[in-house]
Amino acid sequence: MGEFDLIKQYFTRPVRRAVLGIGDDCALLAPTPGMQLAVSSDMLVEGRHFLSTVAPQRLGHKALAVNLSDLAACGAQPLAFTLALAMPRVDEAWLAGLAEGLFALADRHDIELVGGDTTAGPLNLCITVFGEVPPGRALRRDGARAGDALWVSHPAGGGIGDARLALEVFRGQVALPGDNFESVRQAMECPQPRVALGLALRGLATSAIDLSDGLVGDLRHVLQRSGVGACIEVDAVPVSDVLARQPLALRRECTLAGGDDYELLFTAPAHAQAAVLAAAAQAGVAVSCIGRIEAEAGLRLRDGRGEFLAALPRGFDHFSG
Repeated sequence: MGEFDLIKQYFTRPVRRAVLGIGDDCALLAPTPGMQLAVSSDMLVEGRHFLSTVAPQRLGHKALAVNLSDLAACGAQPLAFTLALAMPRVDEAWLAGLAEGLFALADRHDIELVGGDTTAGPLNLCITVFGEVPPGRALRRDGARAGDALWVSHPAGGGIGDARLALEVFRGQVALPGDNFESVRQAMECPQPRVALGLALRGLATSAIDLSDGLVGDLRHVLQRSGVGACIEVDAVPVSDVLARQPLALRRECTLAGGDDYELLFTAPAHAQAAVLAAAAQAGVAVSCIGRIEAEAGLRLRDGRGEFLAALPRGFDHFSG
């Protein structure tokens, strides 16, 4: 099967909203008049972002999910996406699974594939997403203010950090029973982008970011852009039952520096608690208040006894040792 045959068979579908989709040198998009365009790209590289053992359906899902998570953090409505795919050889069964997972999530969020590229090479997927947001309504990283409450989204009855726990199992550092492992592996390989929550937080959240590189590392981006500090109540950070049974040091490493959560970390005025909870209920997702924004620069971590942690974990950095 040649390059254009595989594009036609696995990735070409009629577009509904775009003016022009796959098959030309460019796609043509028509955003709603008066709206601003939100654009983001994320790349997934085998061995860096995913393991060779991941099912292609889950890889297709995750490749789009991590990009939709960026739109969610901006409060943008998804419109369209492109896919650049490099793979060492054509495997039709693998391609069918990848497309299945990709389009299942795309259909759920009403976003359409409008173009991209394919080539031979090490396995790599790069997606660019396009969304739209009303002027002045985008959620940004630079709006946090002293006194704001700090919130994080999470599955109902669950928490953050499960993806990192799954990685530790794959690394051979942790052993889990089969059903527990599948639960945390699901979090690692099939994150759920919080698009509906991002839309519901427009006009309510003062800042937002999606959790891709760990809670502490990603919060630092918000603090730097907003010119403020924060205190995280570490024992208020939500965790799943599986992670709650792990040793305290591992639990904190997973929740504070784990990465791959793809939940929303956001701030809102302290008096807006009822509105935040209503927005989360409308979006069908749980949220927990885990701290406060402070005027003093820097990040502080405090446990349930009121004692501050001496060492701060680091977020993930592709080029840091």
